[in-house]
Amino acid sequence: MRVVIGAIAIALAAAAAPAEVTIERHDDRYTVKIDGQLFTQYIFKGYDKPILYPVIGPHGIPMTRNYPMKEGVEGEAKDHPHHKSLWFSHGNVNGVDFWGEGEKMGKVLHKEAWQLPVRSDAGVINANAQWRTADGVVVLEEERAIVVTASTNARIIDLIVNLFARDDAVIFGDTKEGTMAIRTRPELEIRNGAKAVNSEGVTGKEIWGKRAKWVDYSAVVDGKTVGVAIFDHPSNPRHPTWWHARDYGLIAANPFGIHDFEKGQPEGAGDMKIPAGKSVTFRYRFVFHEGDAEQAGIAKMYEEYAGEPTRDPGDQGRAERP
Repeated sequence: MRVVIGAIAIALAAAAAPAEVTIERHDDRYTVKIDGQLFTQYIFKGYDKPILYPVIGPHGIPMTRNYPMKEGVEGEAKDHPHHKSLWFSHGNVNGVDFWGEGEKMGKVLHKEAWQLPVRSDAGVINANAQWRTADGVVVLEEERAIVVTASTNARIIDLIVNLFARDDAVIFGDTKEGTMAIRTRPELEIRNGAKAVNSEGVTGKEIWGKRAKWVDYSAVVDGKTVGVAIFDHPSNPRHPTWWHARDYGLIAANPFGIHDFEKGQPEGAGDMKIPAGKSVTFRYRFVFHEGDAEQAGIAKMYEEYAGEPTRDPGDQGRAERP
């Protein structure tokens, strides 16, 4: 497994923040607080994949759907129970569905996690997991880093996910069902009046299936305008990515679903192979902000993010527990 420490350092260098970030370890999760108040939890046990839930944005406003972790919340739809707040998975990995959930589906199973001591204004969690079939066969080894920083009017989560094909080649198959995803609260759904825009100026539900550097959803919640932007790093394969971004609050960066997103493309056009013994790294940034995309300066924030240097993951050595 190749480490992502270099990418972590880059994320930290780009995010000077006045807020204090603290992390608490529990048996099944890490709790992340900003200035003593809950921001998010990285929950690595109890579900078919690790998730970040809840995610609390500016003004203390929860930004993701509660269902199915918490039921009975007014206004929330009960569709797609596999859409759990904020997560990373894919619907076709060597023919196995890791996006859906069920007895025959694959699972992303936690191995270990640890906190990296860095700075008082940043929190870093490193975690290892295995992507296993329903029969227990290990398809992928994963290492991820979660970097949390905050400023006066925005809260940031950087996710750096390194996927290693250990013994056999791994193919990420062409399907729209993936990959780096969030399911928003009802007010942040386009069908409920939320604004959606991407880096190319496409708006509303037309952003589905389009390529873009970033996507932003915003809305008025409890009298405050808040939003979430997702950034696709230029170092990612097939940047700028396609977006499986729905009017019901699913926003997912998906570099593999070309056949679904592009008319006339044959099945399998989006397949991507990781050769045995090799790895691939994906980097994404979630910005939970005040205002809409223009008011929050999302385009400028993305350019700053895109300008950060990256290190070849192959130069970073083996992952070691600190």
